[in-house]
Amino acid sequence: MATFMATHDVDDVDHWLKSPLLGEIVARFEGATVRKFSNPEGSNTTGVLLDVPDHLVPQMMEHMESEEVLEKEKADGVQHDTILLLVEA
Repeated sequence: MATFMATHDVDDVDHWLKSPLLGEIVARFEGATVRKFSNPEGSNTTGVLLDVPDHLVPQMMEHMESEEVLEKEKADGVQHDTILLLVEA
């Protein structure tokens, strides 16, 4: 299992937290899980912790750059240029 942590800014934290779109993206990859995080200080910085079965990592990484995902990010107010992706060492 590969673990990824990502942070990014969003236009509206409450909207992003309630939106099902990230779950829809991850649901395509059987066995993958995602957890959402928000900054308790009240900024628009949010994060996700994503666990992906090792054999699905290449497909997941490719899918994350697809037009479909970019459209869902936009609908959720994710500021794409602020995404920072980290991989568990």
